[in-house]
Amino acid sequence: MQQIFEGIYSEGKTIYTKNLLPHKRVYGEKLLVEKGIEYREWDAFRSKYGAALKNGLIKNIFFSGANVLYLGSAEGTTVSHVSDIVGENGAVFCVDISEIAMQKLARLAEERQNLFPILSDAQNTNNYSEIITESCGKIDALFQDISQRNQADIFVRNAQFLKKGALGALALKTKSISQSRKKDDILEGEKKILEREFEIIQAISLEPFEKHHYLILVKKK
Repeated sequence: MQQIFEGIYSEGKTIYTKNLLPHKRVYGEKLLVEKGIEYREWDAFRSKYGAALKNGLIKNIFFSGANVLYLGSAEGTTVSHVSDIVGENGAVFCVDISEIAMQKLARLAEERQNLFPILSDAQNTNNYSEIITESCGKIDALFQDISQRNQADIFVRNAQFLKKGALGALALKTKSISQSRKKDDILEGEKKILEREFEIIQAISLEPFEKHHYLILVKKK
């Protein structure tokens, strides 16, 4: 088992995180024990961030003890691996607009106590600004996976919570922005919006794991 980033490991072509709750799976993933440590396989076909890791992401935005704002947490597949990475001393504030997804995430948070579900539209930052401010002041990492037309705008709106110089990542779904425009043109347009608040570090295609998707790695100015 080789560590490729803090809290992220690989064996062959497979990526893993150390299981925060040994013997427990989240989405049917493979568990692997090596030298007494249990690891969970990170399925790149079910995780935008996992796909980015497979496709050459050059920096990991998550680390042990980090306070993370995760926009578009859904049922918690990728969130669970972020939970593994930040560990017991970290926190993941999970925002999602779906009540059904939030119910499942809430059950996951009962076991993984570093997860804090927030039922809200990520555009309405006032709904959760007090929670974040009182909990940690500013966050260490910002991640977004939301299928709306104004994806970069939402990300920039939430930049207020991120520490200066901290990293973020936007999983960009181009088809949610336009069905007719070229995906590369959409990418460039969204990057220009992000540059209001961020330095662009890397933009990578998520194919073949996710069609019409990019991951944009950024640093808060």
